[in-house]
Amino acid sequence: MTNGDTRPALALRRLVNGYQVSRAIQVAAVLGIADRLCEEPRSAAELAVQVGADSDALYRLLRALSSVDVLQEEPDHRFRLTELGECLRSDAPEPNADWAIFVGQPYHWQAWGDLLHSIETGENAFQHVHGTDPWTFRSQRPELSSAFDRAMAANARLTSSSLLSGFDFSRFDAIVDVGGGNGALLAAILQSHSQSRGIVFDQPHVVAHAGQVLDSAGVAERCEIVGGSFFESVPAGGSAYLLKSIIHDWEDAEAGAILATCRRAMDSGAALLVIERDLGNPNSDPDAKFSDLNMLVNPGGRERSEAEYRVLLEAAGFRFIGFTPTGSGIGVFEGIAA
Repeated sequence: MTNGDTRPALALRRLVNGYQVSRAIQVAAVLGIADRLCEEPRSAAELAVQVGADSDALYRLLRALSSVDVLQEEPDHRFRLTELGECLRSDAPEPNADWAIFVGQPYHWQAWGDLLHSIETGENAFQHVHGTDPWTFRSQRPELSSAFDRAMAANARLTSSSLLSGFDFSRFDAIVDVGGGNGALLAAILQSHSQSRGIVFDQPHVVAHAGQVLDSAGVAERCEIVGGSFFESVPAGGSAYLLKSIIHDWEDAEAGAILATCRRAMDSGAALLVIERDLGNPNSDPDAKFSDLNMLVNPGGRERSEAEYRVLLEAAGFRFIGFTPTGSGIGVFEGIAA
């Protein structure tokens, strides 16, 4: 924020009010403001006509976002995108709009609103508020499920380049993406490694949308789509099994069950690639620490340290190889089927 006052009380106040910035960005993303500003600056009045909003209220939103460097207000009161704002474009190389839209969904906020319950009891806030888990909740509400899938696909695009440059996937000829959503990550890997083939595996209503992603990436002929539950079975025969942003959704018992399911499908020597955050050292890595709180509040899982992943993998029958960091805040915890 462009506020020069560094008094601790005011710095803390800005952290306390951070939800206001999050919500303002989410509304701008829902309205598609960034796409309207991609060619030239526009006034709030022009934008209001295009997106169906009140001109005065929209101006107040845009000037607030300009104060935190998402937009820039020009002297004639027109607005243009900043480097941050460019990331809200639907065609951004590193997109954030779909994530902002998902995070701003009321059902997501309502779970965070019950954080105190989780801290006092250790229980999952989402279950306490909504009476069910997030996956069941979204499966009964297709529009929310679609928004979540788009957010996960955007996250995959955000991290895929760093994963591809930071980890060697070329040694695997058959890659099974367990919990692979709509296939965005696997598509990026197969695009970079023409000798590889793959399987996208997830719940049937999730992988129903994978065909279009794989077709658009030009890898559909080298990729199979399989529906099912990773608590029951996963496709066999892969030389590598990916679990990206899956294990952190679960506490140790369920995480171990997922890893055991994968191990049963894997030949000796096959690789398990758990793509997650390293929890990091004390007094650092706020992204990881707050993601861990989000796991407590929403899916009911946790972020883990390298030592904790070693314990999980070894208990499930894997020899722990180590952790490969990338430039995107996540990395690869690798194990070999023992």
